[in-house]
Amino acid sequence: MTRSIAAGLALLALVACGKGAGDKTAAADSLNRDLQLAPAESTMALSDTGMSNAPQPAPAPAAPAPAPAKPKPKPAAPAAPVITSVTIPAGTVVHLASNDSLHSRHDKAGKIITANVTEDVKDAKGNVGIPAGAVVTFKVVALEPAKSKSAKDGTLTLAVQDVSVNGKSIAVSANVDSVQHTLQGQGVTAGGAARVGGGAAAGAIGGKIIGGKTGAIIGGIVGGAAGTAVAVQTADRDVVVAPGAAIVIHLSSDVTVQK
Repeated sequence: MTRSIAAGLALLALVACGKGAGDKTAAADSLNRDLQLAPAESTMALSDTGMSNAPQPAPAPAAPAPAPAKPKPKPAAPAAPVITSVTIPAGTVVHLASNDSLHSRHDKAGKIITANVTEDVKDAKGNVGIPAGAVVTFKVVALEPAKSKSAKDGTLTLAVQDVSVNGKSIAVSANVDSVQHTLQGQGVTAGGAARVGGGAAAGAIGGKIIGGKTGAIIGGIVGGAAGTAVAVQTADRDVVVAPGAAIVIHLSSDVTVQK
């Protein structure tokens, strides 16, 4: 009886040991599984709310870089003033070239001639008022030959009438400074022969008088040779202006040209 009780106790102890070992093993397995399932240690600092796993707000988008400043456009150049008229002051010199010819033997006072402006005529600011090519009209006031071989000049007086610019006629007040011309000997004419003195004059009048470089008198009587020499010295010389001759004038009052 005693042996049976001892055996039973030993069996119970063995079962208890086995169960305790099993429980320890199960407990160890459970602990190991819990350790594997535990979240890794977070290095994130706790927020002020103490919720380390709370979603953090997205970072604010970076401000866009400012666009490069565009260069300021250069201010437009002021428009050139529109010139509606140009005033040429008094005293301005104008150069011209004659379009016509004059000859004191054939032409008389009252004849009209024209001349072209050869250089632009400008105001004090450099604006062209009378362009080259403009036409100036003159009236012949006096035209006479030189009265003798020794006379330095004849008579030629021109009066400025107007100037034509772009088809418009503008009255001009101006003085003529010079007119390019030549003096050409007439030879001996009837009037010239009358001035030959003495018997030579009488002989010359009775003969035939012809013009020429020497003013020769033919058909005269004795003393004609001497009379010829005198006639050459006293022969008239014609004033001749050829086409293209230079004419210089200066304005005696302002001239305004409308554009």
